[in-house]
Amino acid sequence: MDTFVISRPDDWHLHVRDGAAMQAVVPETARIFARAIIMPNLNPPVTTVAEAEAYRDRIQAAIPEGSDFRPLMTLYLTDNTDEDTIKAAAEHDDIHAFKLYPAGATTNSASGVTDIRNVRGALEAMAEHDIPLLVHGEVTRPEVDFFDREKRFIDEVLMQVVEDHAPLRVVFEHITTQEAVDFVHQAPARVAATITPQHLLENRNALFRGGLRPHHFCLPVLKREEDRHALLEAATSGSPSFFLGTDSAPHPRGAKESACGCAGIYSAHTALELYAEAFEAVGRLDRLEGFASHFGADFYGLPRNQGKVRLSRQPRQVPADLPMGPDVVVPFRAGETVAWTAELEQA
Repeated sequence: MDTFVISRPDDWHLHVRDGAAMQAVVPETARIFARAIIMPNLNPPVTTVAEAEAYRDRIQAAIPEGSDFRPLMTLYLTDNTDEDTIKAAAEHDDIHAFKLYPAGATTNSASGVTDIRNVRGALEAMAEHDIPLLVHGEVTRPEVDFFDREKRFIDEVLMQVVEDHAPLRVVFEHITTQEAVDFVHQAPARVAATITPQHLLENRNALFRGGLRPHHFCLPVLKREEDRHALLEAATSGSPSFFLGTDSAPHPRGAKESACGCAGIYSAHTALELYAEAFEAVGRLDRLEGFASHFGADFYGLPRNQGKVRLSRQPRQVPADLPMGPDVVVPFRAGETVAWTAELEQA
């Protein structure tokens, strides 16, 4: 198959930052994707409806003229999030979820949840008002091995959250392990997961190939090859419990290449093309449309997109870096090629 057409996809997990950086990265996603769930971990974080509206407006100002791309906003869950905020968010047309960051787990997570017991009331209110919980699923205690943080979160936190707070809808974000795949398979249908392109295409060896590779460092970190195979099997299985979420996270080159480099992989530049590579590797390109274009919309209760995207077997060179405000960002697969080219079909 050298060319095929799918319904226009959505990105159910995206970072676009703010200011000049946002002006550079939003058009990359809007080129192909119709909608994206926008992460709220700015500094300071987006914790109120008014802050989400203001952030939405700034994103919309960065969307290229003529594009119908729509940002889907989220609020940052804290120990102090109250029911009034949850009710207001659930009633707002542009706010679609709350995001739980364990405090200290990743970029700008210092204001995150310090103990799941502190948000029991908030989770009950979210279940009552039917607004999903998006979870960064890692424990952060220093004695827990870095590569085991996701598994421990499942055992210590997530299983109990799902059991205690029916009918709360939960998205287990950017899963990385066999254990996470098994958990989602065994969970009720109100639990789903997103999977990134880097976790489908790379294992943790990529962090050390030829030396320390900071541009392959993300959180949750890349895992073992058997975990990658489990994710690939889940993504291409046709199960509606798994859908596309890039976790594309732009950072300036200097912030990655430093004594304490930050976590995040920028994939928006060639996101759909990277997923096509992964699906082709296991002979399941025919299942890409469900994963990329249907299952996420269905889970969030939104209409499927009417537009179309054409993928052609035309290798694309990925630039060594891309402009990001006054800085540059190094994209995933920098200086290499991707096997596919995606283009939005004109109506």
